[in-house]
Amino acid sequence: ISLMGLTLAVGLVVDDAIVMLENIFRHMEEDGLSAFDASLKGAREIGFTIISISISLVAVFIPVLLMGGVIGRIFNEFAVVVTVAILASMFVSLTLTPMLCSRLLSVTKADREAHAGGERHDIFTRGYDWLLTFCLRHTFLVFLVFVGTAAASVWLFQASPKGFFPQEDIGQISVTTIARQDISFDAMTKLQGQVANVFSHSPYVSHVAWSVGSGNNALNQGQLYVQLKDKSQRPNIEKVLSDLRRQLGGVAGIESYMQPVQNLRLGSRSSASAYQLVVQGLDTGQTDIWAQKLNDAMAADHTMFTDVTSDLQNNALEATLVVDRDKAAQLGIDTDTLRSALYGGFGTDQVSTIFGSADSYEVITELDPKIAWSPERMLAIQVRTASGSLVPLGAFARVDRTAGALTVNQLGQLPAVTISYNLPQGVSLGDTVARIDQLKEQIGMPKAISTTFAGTAKTFQDSLANQGLLIGGAILTIYIVLGMLYESFIHPLTILTGLPSAVLGALVALQLAGMDLSVIAVIGILMLIGIVKKNGIMMVDVALDLRRQGMSAVDSIHRACLMRFRPIMMTTLAALMGTFPIALGTGASAELRQPLGVAVVGGLLASQALTLFVTPVIYVYFEHFSGWLLSFSSKKSRPELHAIEPIEQPSLFDAEEEAEPKKVAAE
Repeated sequence: ISLMGLTLAVGLVVDDAIVMLENIFRHMEEDGLSAFDASLKGAREIGFTIISISISLVAVFIPVLLMGGVIGRIFNEFAVVVTVAILASMFVSLTLTPMLCSRLLSVTKADREAHAGGERHDIFTRGYDWLLTFCLRHTFLVFLVFVGTAAASVWLFQASPKGFFPQEDIGQISVTTIARQDISFDAMTKLQGQVANVFSHSPYVSHVAWSVGSGNNALNQGQLYVQLKDKSQRPNIEKVLSDLRRQLGGVAGIESYMQPVQNLRLGSRSSASAYQLVVQGLDTGQTDIWAQKLNDAMAADHTMFTDVTSDLQNNALEATLVVDRDKAAQLGIDTDTLRSALYGGFGTDQVSTIFGSADSYEVITELDPKIAWSPERMLAIQVRTASGSLVPLGAFARVDRTAGALTVNQLGQLPAVTISYNLPQGVSLGDTVARIDQLKEQIGMPKAISTTFAGTAKTFQDSLANQGLLIGGAILTIYIVLGMLYESFIHPLTILTGLPSAVLGALVALQLAGMDLSVIAVIGILMLIGIVKKNGIMMVDVALDLRRQGMSAVDSIHRACLMRFRPIMMTTLAALMGTFPIALGTGASAELRQPLGVAVVGGLLASQALTLFVTPVIYVYFEHFSGWLLSFSSKKSRPELHAIEPIEQPSLFDAEEEAEPKKVAAE
């Protein structure tokens, strides 16, 4: 995660230096200043703009740093790395960059003559000038485009399929096998060997390791750990899983559930598939019944779920030894005697210890392991009576065969059944969460039976609830920071008008790439919030300065956009070049980083196409609105005036005037 932050910061840390360098170079071209004088003047002019860009970009990560839970811990490193890199680049741009410009920059005489008076003759600037003039003449049309973009971004954010973390392809597969519940160990080992043989003969697999009934698994469960070949020697993980599922379908008597091993795997209940749903209730029987109904409903919906299974295993064959206590008492056999006889044959009863010269050996009794013991054969075991004679166990006991639970699972001291599933290709985790709620209503699950997600699915639900809060908190934080820097309530809104187009571009890019709106993509949108507002800062900062010089709102923003067109294009291009490697998805675990790159690239392209025209129009509207507010408040606070007739004041230096002043009346 921290390396991903450094990769993304490569395209961001040069922004401040580009803005500073371009402003100094512009003064050398247009004003004919020396490198030293241009560095001093350019640094004074652009210093506040650079501080605003950097501080507001850092403010985006404040909600991430304060975010709790698993997601907060994961992305805390990302936020710290990017924040420190941005602050360091701001310091260098305000100190080292002007000094180097004063020593190394030079402008030819031809360039100075070509750009004298601030004129730009390149085709891009002239084309932008023409389009900007058109937009400033048709402000209402541009305002409608802004409103439509904002509405579309909100709608698409709600409609986009939600996911958690993208599935990585690290070349490893974890396989869980489940056979019938009454299977013997030897039969299970034989079936497990057949499954391992399928993987061993696959052209995509390099190594296979397997086990049966190890750890907390039941006797009818096994595990396989599959190492795939390098990506250059096989197709993608989805194609590999699809081919292996088809081949494993030929192994009768055993079910195989595969899931790719992930670098980011959150704690969860042990299950055969990646996502877990826990069904709980007070009554064990009712919990098992409704868990099985929900499991069957999910398994029948092949479009939304795959590899559906549960840990409910209550159909195992159970043998119960029923003792006739009256007959046993007549033979003089009590419970302790019977227990000792059976435990000595089938348990691990230590009867003695043999001490040698260097070691000791425990003596444990057991019945002959070569004999295939069955419930009927067990009744032939001889038990010693109180008189010392031997009688068969069947003389006073019988064996009843019933269905029993192979495993008993609990969660929070309540009986629990865990249903696990995987996602088919093209289905998001958010869609399956909503589908499970629909299935619960269809089967009529009672309120006494509760369902909760566990592991990855539970963390996804928690993160989904915080996504809107995280983005809203980032926008509010930037607004507060910009309001403090500009000492205004209106101008920060003008700067943030580029956000709807950026969010829309990011969501459209994710849709075109076939990616979910995952947590990684949301972090990319947060990055966009901090990146795209720099265009607005550069334009508004110059426009406000020109307004203080007496220019009108339209003329000031028009000239500001032309002055900052070149650095805006340069910084955006630098950010795109720094993000393209992430968006292309190259390298190990590229699937995890790719949604962030796709979101940033799409958002930058869309915001660049719209912000250069929408922000000037919104600025003009807000300037007119602020002027109206100022005039309204001045009229409201002005005191009521009364007309007063002119009065002739006597002059103290006029000897001809009457000594006694005239009486006047005022209305």
